[in-house]
Amino acid sequence: HCVTQLLKITASRCRALRRSPVKPRPPRRRQAGATTPTPRRTGRCTAQPAPLPWPPPRFPSARFPSGLGESRRRRDAQRGGRTFPHRQDGKPTDKGSDDILAFAFSPSGDYFALTDDSKRLILFHTKPSWECVSIRSVSRRCTSLIITAAEDKILIADKSGDVYSYSITEPQADGKLELGHLSLLLDVTLSPDDQYILTADRDEKIRVSLAKAPHNIVSYCLGHKEFVSKILVIPNYPDLLLSASGDSTLRLWEYKSGEEVYCCHLSSICGPETTKTDQKYPVSRITYCCQGGYVAVLCDGIPTVYIFQLDAIAQQLVYRQQISLKHKVWDIAFEETGDLWILEEDSEAPLQLYRPCDGQWKPVTDDKGLQKMSKYLQDNWTVFEGFVGAESHYSSLYKASFDNMAAYLQRKEERLQQQKKKRQDLQCGSNGQTKKMKTEESLL
Repeated sequence: HCVTQLLKITASRCRALRRSPVKPRPPRRRQAGATTPTPRRTGRCTAQPAPLPWPPPRFPSARFPSGLGESRRRRDAQRGGRTFPHRQDGKPTDKGSDDILAFAFSPSGDYFALTDDSKRLILFHTKPSWECVSIRSVSRRCTSLIITAAEDKILIADKSGDVYSYSITEPQADGKLELGHLSLLLDVTLSPDDQYILTADRDEKIRVSLAKAPHNIVSYCLGHKEFVSKILVIPNYPDLLLSASGDSTLRLWEYKSGEEVYCCHLSSICGPETTKTDQKYPVSRITYCCQGGYVAVLCDGIPTVYIFQLDAIAQQLVYRQQISLKHKVWDIAFEETGDLWILEEDSEAPLQLYRPCDGQWKPVTDDKGLQKMSKYLQDNWTVFEGFVGAESHYSSLYKASFDNMAAYLQRKEERLQQQKKKRQDLQCGSNGQTKKMKTEESLL
C-alpha cells in the first residue's frame, strides 16, 4: 500500500511539472575576485530529488457529486452519443431481451417462479388466481431454478457457477449465496426431503451438498466425459439420481455415496435413426412418471422422444419405445396418469398428446384439453416465432480438442529427411573433390 501511494505522489508531481511553465533562473552575480569553479564530470546526475513525505498521506476515497452522472448522460445525449440506462443507485443496468431462461412450479402448484434475460426473478402466486408477488434482481443470468418442497425458498443456479436462495415468505428479501462451483452450472435440484442440494456443471461433475450447510460436500458423482445437462432425483426412489450428459449417456447413481449403478449409451439406441457417424446426443429434457416408473428423454436436435422404464430392484433402465415426430421438439412432460405432452416447432399442430395403451404410447386427437390448448397456442404463435429455427446452445458446451501430434510427427519426419539429404549432398561433394585431387596428382 505504501509503495502504491508513493507512486501516486510521484506521478502527480510529474504531471504538475509538465503543466507548469519552466521559468529561467536569473544569473547570479559574482563577487569581485571570485573564480568560477570547474564542474567535475562524474558520469552521473548529482541532483537529488526532494524527499517524499513519510509516512505517505492518506487519500480519501473518490466521491463524485450526485449530479455528475446525470450531467454526463445529458452531455452525451446532446452530442448524439450512446447512452446507457442507469439504476437509482447510479450503476448501469444490463438490459436483456426479456426471454425466459428458467422456470419452475412449486410441488403443490401454488407458486410459479421464472428468471429472464434481464436478470430478474419474478414470483407468482397461482391460487385462487395468478398474482405477481415480487420482482427481484439477480446478479447473473440464470440457467436453472427449483422451489423447495417446503415452498419457502427458491434455489437459482447461474452462469458464474453460484447457487443463490431467495425467500418466498419474505418476497422482497435479497438473495443469499449458498454454494459455488468453478464452472458454469447447468442444472440444480433437491432431494424430496430438502436435505440435499444437487448441482451439475459443465466440467462433468455432479456435487451433492447438505442443504443446511452447503459448504459440507457429501459426495461427487463422477463418470461423465462431457458436460452434465440434466439431473433428476427419482421421486418415489429418493436415493437414486438420474443424470444426462453431452457424452450421449444416461447414468443412474446412488448419489449419497457417489456410486454409479447403471449407464445407458444413447448412441446404441438412437444410432439407426440418424445418418451422421459422429452424431452427438445431448439430452435437453428428462421427465418422469411415478405410475409405472417411466422416463421420457428428449435429445437436442433430434425429433424423437425415447421412453424407458426404471427397474428399481435391478437398478437399471429398460428401453421401451421411441416416438418419431416430423418437427423439432421443444419440450415434453408427463401427467400423473401417464399421458405424455409434446410441444413441437409447428404452427399448425404445436401440441401432441400420447396416451399409454398396453405398454405403448399412442397419439390422441379427440381430447378436449388438447384441442383447447392447441387453439390457444395457434392464436398466440407470434410469441414463439422468435425461437423457430434457433440454434442449439449445447454445441458451445463441448470441450474443444486439438490433436496436433500427427502434424508434429509429419514436420519432424520432413525435417529428418532434409537433414539426411544435406548430409548426402555434402558427402557426394567431398568424394568428388577427393577424386579430382587424385587425378591431378597422377597427371603430375
